Order: sequence, then structure tokens, then C-alpha cells
Amino acid sequence: MAQGKSRSEADPRQTPDPDSDDEAVSASSAATYALRYVAELITSEPSMVTSVEPADDDSWLVEVEVIEDRRIPSSGDMLALYEIELDPDGALLAYRRTKRYSRGRAGTGNGGS
Repeated sequence: MAQGKSRSEADPRQTPDPDSDDEAVSASSAATYALRYVAELITSEPSMVTSVEPADDDSWLVEVEVIEDRRIPSSGDMLALYEIELDPDGALLAYRRTKRYSRGRAGTGNGGS
């Protein structure tokens, strides 16, 4: 039985394929790429995409919530928001952690308090 690639060997842009045509990726595809890039770049578990927005230069800004430290009870979990910037084809341009907080104290997102 063939084994799949490990997380470090997998292409984060495996599906959908941005090279399959000349069109820029959709918001949905940008969200998918961002989740995969976060999983590749950090050891913490990506939880969900909290926002996707186009930037002025046809790139995408995607915000991903990550569980950085699981605690018991889960209300004590430490979460973080990461901003992922993708080019129009879905390639990673930049990422940064914009906020870290305990569950239930998320604030307004987008790195705000």
C-alpha cells in the first residue's frame, strides 16, 4: 500500500491547482492555500479561516485562527491569529502572527484587541 507524503513534503497548493489556468485564484482557494501554508510553517494546529479579503494589488489577505496551546479545560486554550498574504496565483508572499489570546477573549479579529 502506497503511503502519502508527510506534511513537510506535501505541496500546500496541491488542490486546487493555480497552474491549471491563467486566472487568479478565488477567495475560497486563497483560504484553502492559507490553511495549508500555516500547517506547513508552524507546529500549531490551524483551526479556521476567519477572514479573506482582496488587497489592492490583486493579492489576498487571509486571517487564520490557530490553536497554539491546548489546555484542560479547553476554555484555557491559547489561540492566535495569523495573517497570510498570497499573490494572485496563490503563492505565499508573507505571514505574521498578529494576535495571541486565550479562548473566549478573542476581541474583534484582524489583529485588534
